[in-house]
Amino acid sequence: MRTPHLEPASFTLAAGECAGVSGPSGAGKTLLLRALADLDPHEGEVRLDGVPARRIPPPVWRRRVGLLAAESAWWGERVRDHFQGDPAAGLERLGLPAAALDWDVRRLSTGERQRLALLRLLENRPEVLLLDEPTANLDDAGRACVEALIRDYREAGGVAVVWVAHDTDQLARVATHRLRMDAGRLIPVAA
Repeated sequence: MRTPHLEPASFTLAAGECAGVSGPSGAGKTLLLRALADLDPHEGEVRLDGVPARRIPPPVWRRRVGLLAAESAWWGERVRDHFQGDPAAGLERLGLPAAALDWDVRRLSTGERQRLALLRLLENRPEVLLLDEPTANLDDAGRACVEALIRDYREAGGVAVVWVAHDTDQLARVATHRLRMDAGRLIPVAA
């Protein structure tokens, strides 16, 4: 795959694997995720279960390949406006009360928004998770809850994960293999 701001990149991620991607700010990590999510133009080929992305309608691709942006969008006034089902079990796992569904979105902290955006994404049951700094604004307890939820989701469903983070200790905990983005170039990291 190649985008205007990234050098050509190639890697394979099997079901149930987690690729941890680190690198300095501005190196291209978010651009990589956006290209994989088919949100930015790119050349080359991205495949899901051997099928090229160009053969899967974009709305279907984006449902199967879910992107959790570093800053997610919110369109309704209340938290419950953003869910189709009942995320009560997920709320509890992430340390949020059931009453959070009735909260006004404007009162949410950045960390609460991140956790709720993750639950909203998982509601779509994506086969691939693209995570852009999913725990950057969380305390240790919140970080542990998110890591456990993503690990369980990945392992239970054989879900492939691309996890972008600056925290290399976290990537050592969560990733099955590591990559580093540097000046638009994706480099494998030796184990």
